[in-house]
Amino acid sequence: MRFSLYSFSMLPLQGAVEFDPALGAGFFAAVPARAGILLVEMRQAPARPHIVRTADLRRAAERLLGEADAGSKRLNLRDLAARVRYRVTGSKFEQTLALYQHARANFPDRYRDALRLRPPAVLKVNLRNEDPRCYVTRRLAPDGGFYFGPFVSRRAAGAFAEGFLDLFKIRRCQIRIRRDPAFPGCIYSEMKMCLAPCFAGCTRQEYDAEVASVVATLDTAGAALTGAISREREAASEALDFERAATLHKRLEKVSAALRGLPELARRIEDLDAVILQRAAEEKTVIVFPLRAGLLEEPLLLNFVELSSQPRSVEAILRERLEPRPETAAAAAPAGDTGTAAPAGELQREDVRAHYGLRMAPPELAEHLALVTRWFYSKPREGEILFRAGEWTYRRILRACGRLLAPPAPPAGTGAADAPSQA
Repeated sequence: MRFSLYSFSMLPLQGAVEFDPALGAGFFAAVPARAGILLVEMRQAPARPHIVRTADLRRAAERLLGEADAGSKRLNLRDLAARVRYRVTGSKFEQTLALYQHARANFPDRYRDALRLRPPAVLKVNLRNEDPRCYVTRRLAPDGGFYFGPFVSRRAAGAFAEGFLDLFKIRRCQIRIRRDPAFPGCIYSEMKMCLAPCFAGCTRQEYDAEVASVVATLDTAGAALTGAISREREAASEALDFERAATLHKRLEKVSAALRGLPELARRIEDLDAVILQRAAEEKTVIVFPLRAGLLEEPLLLNFVELSSQPRSVEAILRERLEPRPETAAAAAPAGDTGTAAPAGELQREDVRAHYGLRMAPPELAEHLALVTRWFYSKPREGEILFRAGEWTYRRILRACGRLLAPPAPPAGTGAADAPSQA
C-alpha cells in the first residue's frame, strides 16, 4: 500500500450564537446540552479564541461566560467574548479529532503542546546504513527507512523488539561499523546472536539477506518467517530427518511466542489502511473515518434513515469512497513500487530500500498516528476499526455499523423475566 494524496477537510463547527450578557439564561438555552467542542471568539481582533472539549456544551458555556464569582480564580471570559461556536460530537474520537483540527488552525505554534500530541513509538530499520539495525524511534522521516508500528509506548515497542530480534542475527550495537578483523566484537557475537559485521564475521551479502528477512517478517506480521520454517519442517519430515524437524518445530514455537504480543494496529506504516467507525451525533448515523497509509482522510457520514430511500446501496457508496481511482493511485504510487510484498531472498540491498523504504511522510502523518494510537489503545475503546487485508470487506463494515447502532443491552438482572408483576 502506498501513501494516498493527502486530503482531509476540517470537521466544521455547526452552530454559532452571538453573546449578549443581557440575554442571561436565554443565551445559554441556545447552546445544546450535548458533548462536543466549544470555541469562544473574542471581541478584540488580535485576541485568539478559547477552545475546549466538554461533555456538556451548555454547562461549559455557563462556566466560561456566566456571572463571575467574587474572589474566584476560575477563567471567565464574560467581558471579552463576542460569540460562541460549537460542534456537537457523537464520540470521543470525533471530539478529539475536531479539537485537534480547530486547535491546529487557531494555535499553529502551540497546539501540539496544548493537546499533548507526541509522535507514537515505532520500530525503524535504517536501510540507508551500510549495516542496518532495528531500533525504537518516535521520528518519522521520508529517508528510505522501514517503519513499523505504532505501539502503545516506547517500552512496549522495545519489549517486542527485544524478543523479535532474538530470532535473527542483525546487530543491536550503536557503534560505527568498520569491518575490522582486529575488533573484539560484543557479547551478542560471542553468543552467536549476531553475524558480527564489526569484525567482518560475515559477508555483506549474508548481512543483507538477514536484514531482508527481518523486514519481510515484520511486513507480513511473521507470515514470511513462519511459512518458510513450516516448509523446511515438512521437507525434513518427508526426508525422515526427524531430528532436524524437531529443531525446526522448536524454532517455530519460538517465533510464534515472539509474535504473540504484536498488536493488531502495528504494521508497516504505508500499509496501515483501515476504517474507524463511530456513532455520529445524528440519530441512526455512523461516521466513517478512512485511514490510508497512516493518514486520516475526510470522514463519510452514513445516515441509514436517509440511505434507505436512496437508489444506491450503502456498499456502493462505501466502495466509491474507499476504492482509489486509477489516476489517483497512479499519482500516489512511488516509482518502482508494485504494492505487493516480495520474497526476502530475492531482494538485494538496493531492492530492499526501493521496496520497503518510506519515501513520503507529510507533516500530519505523525500527528494522525498519535491520535489513532491514543484512541486504539484506550480502555475502554469506543467504536470499531476494520483493517484492509487485500480488499475491503464491505459486509464486515456494514455489520459493524449495525453493532454501533444497536440499542445498548439492558443491565444484568433487568430483563423481562426479572420485571415485577403488574397483577
